[in-house]
Amino acid sequence: MLFSVLVLCFLIGCVAGLRSMMAPAIVAAAAYLRWIHLEGTSLAWMDTRLALSLWTLCAIGELIVDKLPQTPARTMPVGLVARAITGGLCGAALAMSAGKGAQVGALLGAAGGIGGAFVGYYVRRGLVLQTKLPDFVVAVVEDLLAISGGLFICSHM
Repeated sequence: MLFSVLVLCFLIGCVAGLRSMMAPAIVAAAAYLRWIHLEGTSLAWMDTRLALSLWTLCAIGELIVDKLPQTPARTMPVGLVARAITGGLCGAALAMSAGKGAQVGALLGAAGGIGGAFVGYYVRRGLVLQTKLPDFVVAVVEDLLAISGGLFICSHM
Protein backbone atom coordinates (compact mmCIF):
# COMPACT_ATOMS: atom_id res chain seq x y z
CA MET A 1 0.00 0.00 0.00
CA LEU A 2 2.72 2.51 0.95
CA PHE A 3 4.64 1.84 -2.27
CA SER A 4 1.56 2.42 -4.43
CA VAL A 5 0.76 5.67 -2.60
CA LEU A 6 4.32 6.88 -3.17
CA VAL A 7 4.11 6.01 -6.86
CA LEU A 8 0.82 7.91 -7.16
CA CYS A 9 2.39 10.93 -5.43
CA PHE A 10 5.17 10.92 -8.03
CA LEU A 11 2.73 10.40 -10.92
CA ILE A 12 0.45 13.29 -9.91
CA GLY A 13 3.63 15.36 -9.92
CA CYS A 14 4.25 14.19 -13.49
CA VAL A 15 0.79 15.49 -14.40
CA ALA A 16 1.84 18.85 -12.93
CA GLY A 17 4.95 18.62 -15.10
CA LEU A 18 2.73 18.45 -18.17
CA ARG A 19 0.20 21.08 -17.03
CA SER A 20 1.08 22.85 -13.80
CA MET A 21 -2.47 23.91 -12.95
CA MET A 22 -4.23 20.75 -14.09
CA ALA A 23 -2.89 18.58 -11.28
CA PRO A 24 -4.21 20.81 -8.46
CA ALA A 25 -7.52 21.23 -10.31
CA ILE A 26 -7.92 17.46 -10.48
CA VAL A 27 -6.82 16.97 -6.85
CA ALA A 28 -9.31 19.66 -5.76
CA ALA A 29 -12.04 17.92 -7.76
CA ALA A 30 -11.10 14.56 -6.23
CA ALA A 31 -11.23 16.08 -2.75
CA TYR A 32 -14.54 17.83 -3.46
CA LEU A 33 -16.01 14.55 -4.77
CA ARG A 34 -14.54 12.68 -1.76
CA TRP A 35 -12.33 10.43 -3.88
CA ILE A 36 -9.57 11.58 -1.56
CA HIS A 37 -10.03 12.68 2.04
CA LEU A 38 -8.32 15.82 3.27
CA GLU A 39 -10.62 16.75 6.13
CA GLY A 40 -8.69 17.32 9.33
CA THR A 41 -5.46 18.04 7.44
CA SER A 42 -3.73 21.30 6.62
CA LEU A 43 -4.93 20.84 3.02
CA ALA A 44 -8.63 20.55 3.92
CA TRP A 45 -9.22 23.82 2.01
CA MET A 46 -8.63 21.87 -1.22
CA ASP A 47 -12.06 20.23 -0.96
CA THR A 48 -13.98 23.52 -1.04
CA ARG A 49 -16.02 24.77 -3.96
CA LEU A 50 -13.88 27.94 -4.01
CA ALA A 51 -10.61 25.99 -4.35
CA LEU A 52 -12.12 23.78 -7.03
CA SER A 53 -13.37 26.83 -8.95
CA LEU A 54 -10.08 28.74 -8.73
CA TRP A 55 -7.87 25.79 -9.67
CA THR A 56 -10.21 24.90 -12.54
CA LEU A 57 -10.11 28.46 -13.90
CA CYS A 58 -6.31 28.42 -13.66
CA ALA A 59 -6.19 25.07 -15.47
CA ILE A 60 -8.45 26.30 -18.28
CA GLY A 61 -6.31 29.42 -18.62
CA GLU A 62 -3.19 27.31 -18.82
CA LEU A 63 -4.71 25.10 -21.52
CA ILE A 64 -5.26 28.22 -23.61
CA VAL A 65 -1.93 29.95 -22.88
CA ASP A 66 0.02 26.76 -23.61
CA LYS A 67 -1.02 26.95 -27.26
CA LEU A 68 0.26 30.51 -27.79
CA PRO A 69 3.56 30.81 -29.69
CA GLN A 70 5.07 33.31 -27.23
CA THR A 71 4.55 31.03 -24.22
CA PRO A 72 7.96 30.15 -22.75
CA ALA A 73 9.09 26.54 -22.51
CA ARG A 74 8.02 24.70 -19.38
CA THR A 75 11.69 23.90 -18.77
CA MET A 76 12.52 27.54 -18.12
CA PRO A 77 13.08 28.37 -14.41
CA VAL A 78 9.67 29.97 -13.75
CA GLY A 79 7.85 27.03 -15.33
CA LEU A 80 9.92 24.48 -13.45
CA VAL A 81 9.34 26.21 -10.11
CA ALA A 82 5.58 26.30 -10.74
CA ARG A 83 5.57 22.60 -11.61
CA ALA A 84 7.64 21.67 -8.57
CA ILE A 85 5.32 23.65 -6.29
CA THR A 86 2.05 22.33 -7.69
CA GLY A 87 3.46 18.81 -7.99
CA GLY A 88 4.60 19.01 -4.38
CA LEU A 89 1.22 20.31 -3.23
CA CYS A 90 -0.60 17.52 -5.04
CA GLY A 91 1.82 14.83 -3.89
CA ALA A 92 1.38 16.01 -0.29
CA ALA A 93 -2.41 15.95 -0.69
CA LEU A 94 -2.42 12.35 -1.94
CA ALA A 95 -0.04 11.26 0.80
CA MET A 96 -2.12 12.97 3.49
CA SER A 97 -5.29 11.42 2.09
CA ALA A 98 -3.69 8.00 2.54
CA GLY A 99 -2.58 8.86 6.08
CA LYS A 100 1.09 9.03 5.10
CA GLY A 101 3.69 11.73 5.61
CA ALA A 102 3.09 14.90 3.66
CA GLN A 103 6.82 15.62 3.33
CA VAL A 104 7.62 12.47 1.36
CA GLY A 105 4.55 12.98 -0.82
CA ALA A 106 5.55 16.59 -1.46
CA LEU A 107 9.11 15.64 -2.39
CA LEU A 108 7.94 12.90 -4.74
CA GLY A 109 5.33 15.20 -6.27
CA ALA A 110 7.90 17.96 -6.79
CA ALA A 111 10.33 15.48 -8.37
CA GLY A 112 7.54 14.25 -10.64
CA GLY A 113 6.73 17.84 -11.59
CA ILE A 114 10.29 18.55 -12.67
CA GLY A 115 10.77 15.19 -14.37
CA GLY A 116 7.39 15.39 -16.08
CA ALA A 117 8.22 18.87 -17.38
CA PHE A 118 11.39 17.69 -19.11
CA VAL A 119 9.94 14.42 -20.41
CA GLY A 120 6.80 16.18 -21.65
CA TYR A 121 8.83 18.92 -23.34
CA TYR A 122 11.14 16.54 -25.18
CA VAL A 123 8.41 14.07 -26.15
CA ARG A 124 6.18 16.85 -27.50
CA ARG A 125 9.06 18.46 -29.37
CA GLY A 126 10.16 15.10 -30.79
CA LEU A 127 6.65 14.20 -31.92
CA VAL A 128 6.23 17.52 -33.69
CA LEU A 129 9.59 17.16 -35.45
CA GLN A 130 9.25 13.46 -36.33
CA THR A 131 5.59 13.31 -37.34
CA LYS A 132 5.31 16.82 -38.82
CA LEU A 133 2.04 17.21 -36.92
CA PRO A 134 1.22 20.77 -35.89
CA ASP A 135 2.32 21.59 -32.35
CA PHE A 136 -1.30 22.47 -31.52
CA VAL A 137 -2.44 18.90 -32.27
CA VAL A 138 0.29 17.34 -30.13
CA ALA A 139 -0.46 19.86 -27.36
CA VAL A 140 -4.15 18.90 -27.30
CA VAL A 141 -3.22 15.21 -27.06
CA GLU A 142 -0.90 16.13 -24.19
CA ASP A 143 -3.79 18.01 -22.53
CA LEU A 144 -5.97 14.92 -22.77
CA LEU A 145 -3.19 12.75 -21.37
CA ALA A 146 -2.73 15.09 -18.40
CA ILE A 147 -6.47 15.21 -17.66
CA SER A 148 -7.11 11.49 -18.03
CA GLY A 149 -3.90 10.57 -16.21
CA GLY A 150 -4.72 12.85 -13.29
CA LEU A 151 -8.25 11.46 -13.01
CA PHE A 152 -6.93 7.90 -13.16
CA ILE A 153 -4.36 8.60 -10.43
CA CYS A 154 -6.84 10.26 -8.07
CA SER A 155 -9.49 7.60 -8.66
CA HIS A 156 -7.01 4.97 -7.42
CA MET A 157 -6.40 6.52 -4.02
